[in-house]
Amino acid sequence: MRPVLFEVFGFPINSYGVSKAAAALVAGYLLAREFRRLGWNPDRAWSIIIAATVMGFVGGKLYYLAEHAGSLSLHSFGGSGFTWYGGLIAGVVTVVVMARRYELPLGQLAGIAAAPLSFAYGVGRIGCFLSGDGSYGQPSDLPWAVAFPNGMMPTMVPVHPAALYEALFALALGGVLWALRTRWAPLHVFGLYAVLSGVARFLVEEIRLNEEVLFGLTQPQLWSLILAAVGVGLLVTGRRSPSEKEPAASAAA
Repeated sequence: MRPVLFEVFGFPINSYGVSKAAAALVAGYLLAREFRRLGWNPDRAWSIIIAATVMGFVGGKLYYLAEHAGSLSLHSFGGSGFTWYGGLIAGVVTVVVMARRYELPLGQLAGIAAAPLSFAYGVGRIGCFLSGDGSYGQPSDLPWAVAFPNGMMPTMVPVHPAALYEALFALALGGVLWALRTRWAPLHVFGLYAVLSGVARFLVEEIRLNEEVLFGLTQPQLWSLILAAVGVGLLVTGRRSPSEKEPAASAAA
């Protein structure tokens, strides 16, 4: 665990912020590479990533503030306290708007964005683990249980490193999706991402400390079920079409 990676002229460079920047760079690089493969303008991939990242942070913070409306403090408005599903919703809306603006086929864009999104989530979760942001699991006596005495939200009790579990799964899923991106229909690729990432988050919540809100489920678990259901729908109904043959003239530079 290392909340502060190093200092530059006395200014602390936090692992949380570095991981989020690295996640955006990874996603941008991979998406731009896919844009080039399809004959699209790669600069637009970076525009989409930057806009989705910014709005994702805004959505994640607003969702967190709404979720904790009864216990807000000045700390709530700081550099921590973001909700993944709030960020995901805001990011998806932003991508839809940008796709329409650039006249990109939304289904195909979703397919090529699945792997970059999963890789970015994995990198970002590594930052959550290093910073000790409170996304911990329950106390555990397993050999790999970790205490976070110097974390952003300290704990002296060894706990499940839930963020690390999510990071490892997301990186592995990203590799699978990257391998499938030219073999499966775009909506099937994104559908697989939605199903597996939703199921993974649902299961991780079983060892986390979030409050149950409905039917014995936590709020992230409810969103996970919705995400997985959307994914199943895409896998069932997604039309199989060769990704290379989509018209790309309007998306080119």
